[in-house]
Amino acid sequence: MRRLVFLLVLLFSLPAFAQAKHPFTFEDMMKLKRVGEPVPSPDGKWVLFSAVDVDLAANRKTPHIWIVPLNSGATSVGTGDSPVQAEHILIADQDGDRPRWAPDGKRFAFISTKDGGSQVWIADFDGGAGNVTGIHKLTSIATEAAGELWSPGGAHILFTSDVYPECDGAPAAEEACNAKKSKEAGESKVKAIIFDRLLYRHWDAYKRGKRSHIFVVEAPPEVYPIAVAGLIYRAPLDLTPGDYDAPVFSLDGQDNYAFSPDGQEICYTSNHDKVEATSTNNDLWIVPVGVGVGDSPAQVLAQTKNITADNPASDSTPLYSPDGKYIAYRAQQRPGYESDRFRLMLYDRKTGEKRSIADRFDRWVGTTAWSSDSKAIYFSAEDRGSAHIFQVRLDEMGDSGKRWRVIVSGFNDDLALTADGRSLLFTRMSLTHPNEIYFQSPIVPKGCDRKANAEDIDVINCGWPGPGEALTHINDALLSQVAMSPLESLWFTGANGEAVQGFLVKPPNFDPSKKYPVKFLIHGGPQGAWGDDWSYRWNPELFAANGYVVIMINFHGSTGYGQKFVDSINGDWGGAPFEDLMKGLDYAEKTYPFIDKDRECALGASFGGYMANWVLGHTDRFKCIVSHDGTFNNESDWGTTEELWFNEWEFRGTPYTNRELYRKWSPHLFATNFKTPTLVIHGQLDYRLDVSEGFQLFTTLQRLGVPSKMLYFPDEGHWVLKPQNSQLWYKTVNDWVDQWTKK
Repeated sequence: MRRLVFLLVLLFSLPAFAQAKHPFTFEDMMKLKRVGEPVPSPDGKWVLFSAVDVDLAANRKTPHIWIVPLNSGATSVGTGDSPVQAEHILIADQDGDRPRWAPDGKRFAFISTKDGGSQVWIADFDGGAGNVTGIHKLTSIATEAAGELWSPGGAHILFTSDVYPECDGAPAAEEACNAKKSKEAGESKVKAIIFDRLLYRHWDAYKRGKRSHIFVVEAPPEVYPIAVAGLIYRAPLDLTPGDYDAPVFSLDGQDNYAFSPDGQEICYTSNHDKVEATSTNNDLWIVPVGVGVGDSPAQVLAQTKNITADNPASDSTPLYSPDGKYIAYRAQQRPGYESDRFRLMLYDRKTGEKRSIADRFDRWVGTTAWSSDSKAIYFSAEDRGSAHIFQVRLDEMGDSGKRWRVIVSGFNDDLALTADGRSLLFTRMSLTHPNEIYFQSPIVPKGCDRKANAEDIDVINCGWPGPGEALTHINDALLSQVAMSPLESLWFTGANGEAVQGFLVKPPNFDPSKKYPVKFLIHGGPQGAWGDDWSYRWNPELFAANGYVVIMINFHGSTGYGQKFVDSINGDWGGAPFEDLMKGLDYAEKTYPFIDKDRECALGASFGGYMANWVLGHTDRFKCIVSHDGTFNNESDWGTTEELWFNEWEFRGTPYTNRELYRKWSPHLFATNFKTPTLVIHGQLDYRLDVSEGFQLFTTLQRLGVPSKMLYFPDEGHWVLKPQNSQLWYKTVNDWVDQWTKK
């Protein structure tokens, strides 16, 4: 009887519980932990990862090192009265990021700013109990350290640092020189900078004469001397001396350097072209690690070799095969084109031969990982709003180069394999859930043993695989209290009569009998894409939460639909992409009766900001516009940006050699058509799209008498990253849209 009463109470309380969910809020988003890449221990029992906490009140983001046991589906491990949680912070009293295991699994390195600057630290690890038994600081260099990596043999630790190239010299002398120059720069009352070449600033910072270099230091002893506070110090050796960045700058993603399996060599990415601002010619270089502590820069450079000098386009993200025979990497073919297809390549270390793997795979290869037997490579790649994990086997390539398999579906990245090759770990996100760590074991699902031999990746799969299994649930509790709507796909006929994909998100507590206003989001890039993924900066769920339908279109130029589709935007910025956007919105208005076509607002950033400006001069269908970091004048944008290769590729030259194309697609020349109320947003530290573009737009709107407002961030770059700035951004944007669509 008691059981029956309990079940009845539970039954009648379920609807009330479901209704207790509330619409997603900015405060909810700030409470979510931002999970990083999985790093499995050498014995395959543990997985390290970092997770960022956001303190909105303190306006601060702090990463911490977490750990989770790799035991499928378990909620705890251990015996006795004190089981180990499935996932928990490993070092609670210290910030920590980018954990990397020592080969023996008894220690791991990580990055921390505990003493005020970014340095490499070492943690002693008890694999039985799953906890840290000691923490030690490894580096204390004035120019700070990042990107650490333990050598496979355990003899060395690699790290990167931004240093003054004129300080190149013997290790101790180089470190002293960098420390002296850093101190002088910090204490000087003169903050002026003198530069004599292009790419003097990048994204959100001036270079100030520094270069990114790779250093190597001997790994510390397993047992630290009790009498010594810290380590027995030896100055790190600069493996990439010279006036070049090595590794090159990248926006997250896979490392641009790697150790050989024997730990005797590293391969890294560097661009040595004279005018870096117009060059995408990143090359792969190799250098031995076993050079003497007293070796000069000239001796190091004498042993350095460029292995991709024959390719004038980009080569990057090297990764050695476990057997040491190959280096896998990504390559492009067209110089100066940053959005050329990223192909998967193999470099034979014995013969020097280079070949493309699965050359007819018409998607961009993302993060890669080798199988433990060196017979297969796993990689992520975008495909129509998702990012699946694929496998290509070296012994099945033959001459066709067409054999690859989808082994995990969904939106995935950050691949890692356990040392025994039995489990694949990866991060997964969706529109309704930020990153969590997933795993698949066995790696290749049932049905994948057949050979696939077709060109369409819809056909080359394993009976369409599942999504793997969640290993972490770090944000589940919070998200269980939030009402969200899943992403819905829509297809329509766009420019050139070609199929174009879009997406729709409904508001929480959706009522199909009602009419809803629309937030029409335009993605950046322009070679980017919307999909079933998570974003903290432009979050569709947060835009939908206050009663809006959100519509997003992957116009011509978007990634995940083949390289021809990507290339179609070159020189046609306001052509096919604009047509796709308008036809996509037309389709949505006709297909979904709950859309109120008289209450729509267009919002975009970066290229999306450019397109918002283009829309402003070419249609009056929107009640309002939000233009964030968008190009207003193509000619002035060329003169103030830093990565000149982008503009010069897209517009086929400079404004002095091809002015007609720059002006053809420049929003400022259509200013006499501007009528729609517009919110302009820009950051002072945005060197990709200079703040002057935003000021020009706002000045024009004001002089034309168009209702307008500007949100200016003196301390943000291309992205709004500080928590309280982000809070203001969302409030200002949503208030602006409400003002014009909810009257």
